[in-house]
Amino acid sequence: MEKSMLVFQTDFTYKEGAVCAMYGVVKSVDRDLEIIDGSHELPQYDTWSASYRLYQSMKFWPKGTIFVSVVDPGVGTKRRACVAKTKDGYFIVTPDNGALTHVKKEVGIETVREIDEDINRLKGKDTEGVAIFHGRDLFGYCAARLASGIITYEEVGPEYSIDEIVCHKIIEPTIENKVIKGIFEINDPNFGNLWTNIKTSMFFENGFNYGDDILVKIYNDDLLIYNKIVKFDKSFGMVNKGEDIIYNNELMKIAMATSMGSFVNKNSLGFGHNWKVEFSHNE
Repeated sequence: MEKSMLVFQTDFTYKEGAVCAMYGVVKSVDRDLEIIDGSHELPQYDTWSASYRLYQSMKFWPKGTIFVSVVDPGVGTKRRACVAKTKDGYFIVTPDNGALTHVKKEVGIETVREIDEDINRLKGKDTEGVAIFHGRDLFGYCAARLASGIITYEEVGPEYSIDEIVCHKIIEPTIENKVIKGIFEINDPNFGNLWTNIKTSMFFENGFNYGDDILVKIYNDDLLIYNKIVKFDKSFGMVNKGEDIIYNNELMKIAMATSMGSFVNKNSLGFGHNWKVEFSHNE
């Protein structure tokens, strides 16, 4: 039987030994398992970002891939540890703390099981008294056992209702009097871009086209932070270096950037439910 690949994302760092220890546990279960780094150094404790990053990249992997997501501010508490099976054929090993939000909404969860710690937790190696490193002792270990075929999905632990999955609130974009309103859902931390929750199709349906100059207003809660005319186009090179642009991102959603610069740093902006954005015709 072909073994599943393991893709890890965490809010850990390579500056210490956590990632190394997790991968050591996986290889101790089965040396043949393939481990892939998805994204480390996610914002600390940010289960919203963990949720978004799973949704962003999962569909581009082979069916059956097992994703291990460890952003776990509630480690050691009564929050559930789970393995979810998605409707399109992937598995996610994660604390049930909001990390399944986007996948549940955009893809769908077929079933979810709580990890049975009596069977699928690492034993020995002086780990029994440790409550703070479930990435190593529970998630990594259980994922390795599942990927190697030592256990079946049904042997992960008891199934529970998908209605009990902990989810963040999702804000839906709206169109009011030809003004599209949404939020900045996430950032591109390397380049300083910001991605909205607005599908690009909504722009075209609202009469916006590539090359248009669009009025953009950005609010932090109710405080107006940004009020400018910005060009909408396909790519960053369509404007001069240092100029802002509205563009269609890799997920077919509207995003904003500064050509060869950081839109976030230049304009002192962020992402989350309190970062609201409005796009209207320049009339």
